[in-house]
Amino acid sequence: MRRWLPLLLALLAPPALAAIDAEHRFDDPAQEARYRDLIAELRCPKCQNQNIADSNAPLAQDLRQKVYDMMQAGRSDQEIVDYLVARYGDFVRYRPPLRADTWLLWFGPFAAIGAAALGVALWLHSRAQRTRPALDEHARQRLAELLRQHDEDSR
Repeated sequence: MRRWLPLLLALLAPPALAAIDAEHRFDDPAQEARYRDLIAELRCPKCQNQNIADSNAPLAQDLRQKVYDMMQAGRSDQEIVDYLVARYGDFVRYRPPLRADTWLLWFGPFAAIGAAALGVALWLHSRAQRTRPALDEHARQRLAELLRQHDEDSR
């Protein structure tokens, strides 16, 4: 049995080490690069934050196959992306288009950071106002007198 264990492991290892897209063959390296770029830019609808190139989900495998088939049929990148967006929505893109319904997606993080910075600034300002001691009229007159004396002495 111990003699057969290394042989068994050697036979089981290649599928585990195989690339995800071993079934897709391209004659042209430029077309393969285009395919790799395209599947890297498309998000898996089932996975949280993985592109279809990196995902092992069955849906991602199907989408890689669909992209490959559409490329072999002569479709452009835009036609492929439009097909997937029509089917899965803008979520399938890592960079959705800038439209009125995606403004929150594009500018929301900046607005949140701005609101947080404004909140901190207002909090610091109100804290400084609360910690500043209030001077009564007598203390204000004494302070003004001291400042005048200092100005006269420094001349």
